[in-house]
Amino acid sequence: MRQIEYAAGQLAEETGARAVHPQSLPFELSQKPRVLLATFSEPQQMLSWSLTKPGFQVASQVAWIEIRDADLPADQDAEEIVVRRIAAAKLTEAVTLITSRDVSRHHLSQVAVEDAVATCVSTVGLANGERIGQRFAPPSTPLGTINTLVNVSEPLSGAALVEAITIAAQARTTAILDSRVSRSGVAITGTGTDCIVVSAALGGSVRFAGLHTAIGEAIGAAVYSAMRDGIATWLQDTETMRLAVGFER
Repeated sequence: MRQIEYAAGQLAEETGARAVHPQSLPFELSQKPRVLLATFSEPQQMLSWSLTKPGFQVASQVAWIEIRDADLPADQDAEEIVVRRIAAAKLTEAVTLITSRDVSRHHLSQVAVEDAVATCVSTVGLANGERIGQRFAPPSTPLGTINTLVNVSEPLSGAALVEAITIAAQARTTAILDSRVSRSGVAITGTGTDCIVVSAALGGSVRFAGLHTAIGEAIGAAVYSAMRDGIATWLQDTETMRLAVGFER
C-alpha cells in the first residue's frame, strides 16, 4: 500500500500507485476570460461526445467554453451561439466542452500506476444533476454540468479508448455517489450535460484499458480525485451563494 499525492495536494492511499509532479503535465493548461484550454505539443487521438467534434477525432487542443444563461436568448438557436463563440475564440479545431461553471474553478489530478500515467482536468457543477433512469425538472441555477478531459500516456487503440471512457465515467459516478449529493431526496449519478474526453498519443498499439490494467487504475484514480475536489468546491460555492435548489448533502 503506497500513498499517492494528487496535484490537488491531498493524499490518498492506493495500491501500486505513485505520485507524479504536476509540472510533468502532458499539455499546457492556460486560461483567459471564460475559456480554459489544454494544448498538446503533438496531435492526439481523442474520443468524446463533444457538441461540435464528437466521436473519434485527431486534435491538439481541448477547450472549456463558459456559456452563461444570459448568452442564450430564448429566441435564438443555442448551438449556433455556441459555434459562434468557439469561432470568435479561434478554437474551431479544438474539441470543445460547454459549461456554465466558472472555468477558473477547474481541478487537476495526475496519477501513475506502473508505467501508465493518467492526467485529468475537470470542471464540476451538479446543479442539473440527474439520477440514471430518472429525470428531474430543469434547475434554476447555472452552476451545473461536469466536463472532463483525461489523457493517458499510452497510445491506446480505438477499442481501448472506448474502454477508457467507460472507466472515466465509472470514476465520475463513483465520486458523485460517495459525495452523497442528492436532488429531491434522490442520490444523483451525473448531470444532464456531462461530457468526457479521453486522449492518447497517436499509434494505437495498446489494446486494453480496463479495470484489470494499470492504465485503467490510473484513469480511475485521476478522475476520481479531480471529481472529489470539484464536488467539494461546488458544494462550498453553492452554500456561499445560497443556491439551495433542492440539493442536500
